[in-house]
Amino acid sequence: MTFIFQFFLSFISSAAFGIIANIPRRALLSSGFTGAIGWVIYFYLRQSFDSIALSNLAAAFIIGCLSIFFSKRQKMPMIIFYIPSLVPLVPGGPSYEAVRAFVLGDSNVGTERLMFVVTTAISIVGGLLLTSFAEQIINKWVRARKN
Repeated sequence: MTFIFQFFLSFISSAAFGIIANIPRRALLSSGFTGAIGWVIYFYLRQSFDSIALSNLAAAFIIGCLSIFFSKRQKMPMIIFYIPSLVPLVPGGPSYEAVRAFVLGDSNVGTERLMFVVTTAISIVGGLLLTSFAEQIINKWVRARKN
């Protein structure tokens, strides 16, 4: 039941952000599906390994791979699928808690939350970076194979 609930809510959040960001209608289902898969991977890796960095990195990598797949399939830029799909991974709550803790003068809690946000951001960027490297390596291999 948890799987279906997590999948559904992350699908809705990714697709809703796609609507807000005004992506083409034909990309909404794909970006929602990509975001839902990324969130479910993040959710289960976070429970299994208790690692923020690993779970975000893996989820961002899978989101990147699915975004590339859908971009080639639908002949649209990858970013149309990638940005809405990252919405479930963005640590909005901890960001708010960090700012609130700093404003209230609790620098220990603020620093802890800030480190969570920074770790998440670096992991998401790392996942995109790994996706780009993997795509370049695969494209070079395919071109070399054709020649």
